[in-house]
Amino acid sequence: MFLLTACGEPVARNTGAYLLLDTSGTYSQELGKAEHIINYTLTRLGPSDSFAVARIDTGSFSEKDIVAKVTFDDRPSTANRQKRRFSEQIAAFTRSVKSSPYTDITGGILQAIEYLNEKETGRKVIFIFSDMKEDLMEGYIRDIPLELDGFEVVALNVTKLRSDNVDPRQYLDRLEGWKTVVEASGGNWRVINDLDRLEKLLGR
Repeated sequence: MFLLTACGEPVARNTGAYLLLDTSGTYSQELGKAEHIINYTLTRLGPSDSFAVARIDTGSFSEKDIVAKVTFDDRPSTANRQKRRFSEQIAAFTRSVKSSPYTDITGGILQAIEYLNEKETGRKVIFIFSDMKEDLMEGYIRDIPLELDGFEVVALNVTKLRSDNVDPRQYLDRLEGWKTVVEASGGNWRVINDLDRLEKLLGR
């Protein structure tokens, strides 16, 4: 969907959303909540919008980690079939997924940036369903600049680790660290932990 500017240049008004699913350790037990969020997001997206869901695992900068992806057709009946198929793919994934030993969040964000830039949507939103504790396998390099100008990054269901209960500063520092990274890279950062208020997901 495009609008014309005063100069006659088309401006994209569609939305691209990319949701990263943490499948590491005990956090994989939270995937039922993620499925609910994904199904809600499907109801909020319309014609020409794009949506992809990918897992966060040991090495997340890979198309192979994309679980489902779609660009919705302009025809409502076709778009509804696409949404049903997408939901079925996610349900099958959450039933069969195995826990990952490592958590490459940065790699997942890099893959999300690449995907959404290729879609050239007017709005670009990266959802991260994770405790936001990055744990990289030895040898993986992720000290890489993130190009997040024009991106919204939304952390979802950021659960507290056992160590966070001992020292809450760890939890607060973890969130503040990601906020700093995202905003220094030109992005907009939000955290949504209240999953009873899902209308905030794609709210401005």
